[in-house]
Amino acid sequence: MARPRSLSGTIPSMETSHEELKENTIIIVLGASGDLAKKKTLPALFGLFRQSFLPRDVKIVGYARTKMDHAEFLKRGTSYLKNPNDDPELSKSIDDFKSVLSYVAGDYEDGSAFDNLNQHLEEIESHYQSKECNRIFYLALPPSVFIPVAKNLKEHCYVTKGGINRIIVEKPFGKDTESARELLGSLKKYWTEDETFRIDHYLGKEMVKNLLVLRFANVAMNAAWDKNSISNVQITFKEPFGTEGRGGYFDEFGIIRDILQNHLLQVLSVLAMERPVSFAAEDIRDEKVKLLRAIPPIERDDVLLGQYVSANGKPGYLDDDTVPRNSVCPTFAAATLWIHNPRWEGVPFILKAGKALNEAKVEVRIQFKDVTQGIFKDIARNELVIRIQPSEAVYLKLNAKTPGLYTRAMPTEMDLTYKRRFVDAQIPEAYEALILDALKGDHSNFVRHDELDVAWKIFTPILHWIDGLAGPRPRPVTYPYGSRGPKELDPFVSKYGFKRASEGYVWPVVSLASL
Repeated sequence: MARPRSLSGTIPSMETSHEELKENTIIIVLGASGDLAKKKTLPALFGLFRQSFLPRDVKIVGYARTKMDHAEFLKRGTSYLKNPNDDPELSKSIDDFKSVLSYVAGDYEDGSAFDNLNQHLEEIESHYQSKECNRIFYLALPPSVFIPVAKNLKEHCYVTKGGINRIIVEKPFGKDTESARELLGSLKKYWTEDETFRIDHYLGKEMVKNLLVLRFANVAMNAAWDKNSISNVQITFKEPFGTEGRGGYFDEFGIIRDILQNHLLQVLSVLAMERPVSFAAEDIRDEKVKLLRAIPPIERDDVLLGQYVSANGKPGYLDDDTVPRNSVCPTFAAATLWIHNPRWEGVPFILKAGKALNEAKVEVRIQFKDVTQGIFKDIARNELVIRIQPSEAVYLKLNAKTPGLYTRAMPTEMDLTYKRRFVDAQIPEAYEALILDALKGDHSNFVRHDELDVAWKIFTPILHWIDGLAGPRPRPVTYPYGSRGPKELDPFVSKYGFKRASEGYVWPVVSLASL
């Protein structure tokens, strides 16, 4: 396979931290029969394979408890690789991808099963010309088996002579500070920090990675990036569907652990951190940790909790048979964080996430302060909006003169919608970008152990309150399925200084089909 120089063509790539794996590499996907592997991990590996970004002569081995033959694994492992137009080239790529796949069934706590896996890996490696062989272990598994799997991999499948071993671990990384420390400590018994890649796929999203460039490559942008210009910041995650029969799993974690504590906090840390010395992984992660250490634990008065009820023909959360009766688990949460440092003192950062809302959307909305009163009255605030998904975009809402003979200001926007501006660009999936980073040994977009610890400190007190470990459990307010969220949301964000856009402004909606 031809090897392109970088994902970005002629643009120089950011500095990487460690050795890139270019050949003699096996990627082992543990939990290969599960939804995560089928829907995300294997399709991401196929995307990289098709673009020739995987190491030369790479092999991909699935491992799970499920007993199935080779043909069944190929069927399952490629079930989410769609070819709607029967493209012959894509069909050939899928067939070529199947040729590098194999499968081993085995238990997660049985050392002899991992000996069997290791035997399979050594058989593959016997055909490599070089004696140096590399292994990437991807844990597409529930956290309940992280430790036994990590232990068995180190004791039975670890390359000890000349090769490189790396382990990729999916969230959730614990449920609170104590459990996260226990998990981290147990993993560190077997795998070094340098070998460990804790994946939060939001750090692989194009617009999150773009925050570094927007902030630090633009003097005009960075000059207004502080408490003197910014009134408030909202980071919003919206899903238009509920738990859909998976409420049992969701009820154990809730919306804060599922979205706010990891995905949205990661966005906040990149958005608000100071300029790193370089793009080297530790320089970036040092600044993120400094930022997070300046955030105190969330206060109860700074939280709004909601739970959806039936509406528009859709069932409520408690109507899901898999949800415990009378559950008070929040399916919506808004939490305001404060950063005690010279740049951000007094600026509220409002993280919002919810299920069964009116649309699918993830965005950052930075609202600037009011213009000095005098010649203008009741004029709309400037806002910088970074749309992470869908339809990636950056747009700045500003005021301009209404065309004509009268001098009136009207809200409008400077719009950078990616599908318009970069018509032929292929935006990679987040998992593709992160797996490629792991192959390069670049930790920049992965979560460091001390970063994880300080992140849990911010949320643990509020989570213990919600779980009933610090007094009576709070009851979430209700909101209808398909709505914007609880009716209490508008007064909640208003008390932190947010002002809704004037009624005269309408964001120009463009059909994706027309782009």
